[in-house]
Amino acid sequence: MREYELSEVEFLQAQEEVIDVHGAKVLVKKSPKESRPGCLDPHELEIMKSHWVAREETDEEKEKKAAMTPAENLQMMRDNMGFPNHNLCMEEIHTRFETIQVGGNEVGLWRYYTRKSQRKPGKPCFVFLHGGGWVGGTPYTVENPCRLLAELADAVVFNVDYSLAPEKKFPNGFDDCFGAVQHIYEHAEEYGIDRNKIAVGGDSAGGNLTAAIALKDRDLGTHMVALQVLIYPCVTFLYTGNPGYRFDINEYEMCEEQKDIVDQLISIGRPASEDDNRVQMEGMYLTNREAAYHPYVSPLLALSHKGVARALCVSAEFDGLRLQTEHYGKVLAEDGVPVKTIRYCGVAHAFIDKLGFVPQAEDLCIEIAKAMKEM
Repeated sequence: MREYELSEVEFLQAQEEVIDVHGAKVLVKKSPKESRPGCLDPHELEIMKSHWVAREETDEEKEKKAAMTPAENLQMMRDNMGFPNHNLCMEEIHTRFETIQVGGNEVGLWRYYTRKSQRKPGKPCFVFLHGGGWVGGTPYTVENPCRLLAELADAVVFNVDYSLAPEKKFPNGFDDCFGAVQHIYEHAEEYGIDRNKIAVGGDSAGGNLTAAIALKDRDLGTHMVALQVLIYPCVTFLYTGNPGYRFDINEYEMCEEQKDIVDQLISIGRPASEDDNRVQMEGMYLTNREAAYHPYVSPLLALSHKGVARALCVSAEFDGLRLQTEHYGKVLAEDGVPVKTIRYCGVAHAFIDKLGFVPQAEDLCIEIAKAMKEM
């Protein structure tokens, strides 16, 4: 079930305009239904009208929030993460669940594959790491994108339920995800996958974990990851002190009638001031400030990216992490990594969560499936 016309996905698939963004080559996919610069896609705008970014808190809501304990505040944040989405599969998708042990943590693994190819060996594989700021998000939000990827790429898709902060801080979640990739690699034949065709990807915090896994995979010489898919990832925990990168609000075009909404949408990754060097999520994901400088926390700070897996970098026009994403694509390319960077116009952070509601999410799944077939 789609809340848009299939022709809108076809429009996105036909986009071929590549622009230079401060040295990064970026494929720009324009909104099918909104040609005005700086405006949200109509489907995205409709969703955002009912979202917190489109309205001011009442005095009562502010008082209630101020009276919350840290635990209540965290739970409210977790409850507000994610968006509804649709299952767009036309084939029967089988689902399996298991748990594995990584260190002292129990990690959940959902597995999706088409019924017709369940006994077919040598399938490609995608390991999905959900977003949620390292403190929230769930595998359930991305189940439908995982199912669609399984169908489009005729692949086995894993959906990892990793440890969350602040209950379990770094490196718990990262170790869980790397351990899950190791487990899948070591049991490739049992899962019917080709261990040379394992893609790892995720959105936002999941993109951060993916980039870090690609670095560790390179560092250890394990070469388990054939493709990294970075969907609007956070690649640095620092607002300043990133060589070659800084946040610039002037990079964002905002139409006047939607400026208040768009300004809220780009808050992620945006410093409060030019001199602000606060660590994002400090005290929640990280045990100390120094950890923010570790390349497995801030992959942008790695001394070199040579030898990491080829990459698909995906940004959204109205996302505060867009500048990071596109800059990281440039850094990878400069270090000799094959990379394709795509910017989706008209949408904001977490748009893959809206599969079936915005055509960009479906198009992204198609792009990921294409990249997997090229592994």
